[in-house]
Amino acid sequence: MFETARSAVAWLRTPEAIRERCGVIFAAAERDALRHFSYRPERLPELARFVAGVIRQAYPSLDIPYHARWRHFAVGGHDRWGGLARKLSGESPAELARIRFSLAVTSVLLDAGAGPAWRYREPATGETYARSEGLAVASFDLFASGAFSSMPERTLRGDADGLARMTAGRLAAAFQVGPGNELIGLEGRAELLRRLASALRVSPDLFGTAPPRVGSLFDYLAASGRVAAPKILDAVLHGFGSIWPGRIELGGVNLGDVWRHPAIGGSDLSAGLVPFHKLSQWLTYSLVEPLEDAGITVTDIDKLTGLPEYRNGGLFVDGGVLVPRHEGVLRERHAVDSEVVVEWRALTVVLLDRIAPLIGRELGRDLPLAKVLEGGTWAAGRRLAAERRPGGVPPITVDSDGTVF
Repeated sequence: MFETARSAVAWLRTPEAIRERCGVIFAAAERDALRHFSYRPERLPELARFVAGVIRQAYPSLDIPYHARWRHFAVGGHDRWGGLARKLSGESPAELARIRFSLAVTSVLLDAGAGPAWRYREPATGETYARSEGLAVASFDLFASGAFSSMPERTLRGDADGLARMTAGRLAAAFQVGPGNELIGLEGRAELLRRLASALRVSPDLFGTAPPRVGSLFDYLAASGRVAAPKILDAVLHGFGSIWPGRIELGGVNLGDVWRHPAIGGSDLSAGLVPFHKLSQWLTYSLVEPLEDAGITVTDIDKLTGLPEYRNGGLFVDGGVLVPRHEGVLRERHAVDSEVVVEWRALTVVLLDRIAPLIGRELGRDLPLAKVLEGGTWAAGRRLAAERRPGGVPPITVDSDGTVF
C-alpha cells in the first residue's frame, strides 16, 4: 500500500487511518477473537438511553457546544476566558484568536490525566478542582500569569523563548504540587512544553519567527477564510509531532500517539500500527471555536473521531458493552502501549461512532459527534465511574507519562 515512509506517515495522521485500523480490531471483537475484551452489542441501546438522559439533564434545550477545552475554562460557572477577553477589548479578532490558540495548545498539552490525588485551589475564587477541570484552571492561571511568554509587554503569548524556560519545578509550584497533592507525569508535562518550544522553531511556515509563537498557527489555518477540520489536525500533527517522547518512529518521524496491536496485519510500512492522536484531536476540536469566532468557516468537523481516553472508554466498560475476558484487565496496571490499552482504545473509537446515532435517535435529533462527546459520552463515563468506584477512578488503571491520558 505504501512505498515510502513519507506516504505511510501522512496516512497514519488522518482520521480515516484511525477509523480503519480501529475497525480492524473491532471486527475481531465482533468475531469474539480478542484476547482482552468481549463485545456485548445488546447492551449498546441501553447505554445510549443512559447517555441521552445525561444530555437532557445537562442541556435540556439540546443546545450543546462542541467538545473542547473551553468548557473546562468555565467550570464552577465562572467565565474565565470571557473575563480575560474583556481586558483585551482593544485587540483585533485575529490577535484574540492567536491568544486563544496559545491558551488552548498549552492547556491541552498539560491536560493528560492528573491522577486521583491531585487538587488545585483557585486563588481567585478559593474553589478547589481536580482532574481535567483542575488542570484547565491551573493551566489557565499559568498562561494568564505570562509564564509562556518571553515578552514582558505581551504576556498573553506562548512563544519559543518563554516555553523553553519551563521546568518541572516551576510547573509543580504553579500547580500546587507537594506531599499529598502529587500530580502524575509532572516531568513529562514540563518536557512536553520544552519540546513545544523546539517544535515552534523548526516550523516557521506554521509559527513564524522572532520569536516563533503558537498563535501564528491561526494565520496559517485562516489564510483562505475557510478550513476543513482534518486540515487543522494535519497541521497540529505536523507542527507538534516532534514533541512526543520516544515512541514509534517511521522514516525518522516520531509518530506520536500510534501503537502496535497483533490484530493489525499488513506487509507495508504501516503494518501493525494503530493511530489514535487523542490529544491532537482534542486540541483540534479546541481550535475550532477560536477560528469560527474570528470569522473563519470550519468544515468537516464530523470527520474527526471520538477521543479514546479513559472517560469515553470507561463508559463502555462500566456500561457492560465491553467485558474484560480475564481478571488482569481490571486488577493490574497497564502501560500505555500494552495490548490491553491499545485494544480498549481502538474499541472505544468505533463504539463512539456506533453509539452516536443511537443517542440521536433517543433525543429525536441527529447530533454531530463533537456534541455527543461533550453532551455526552464523556460526562456519562465520569458519572458511571463515580457510582462504581471511590474517587470516580476509571475501571482500567493506566500508567500515564502525562502525555497520552
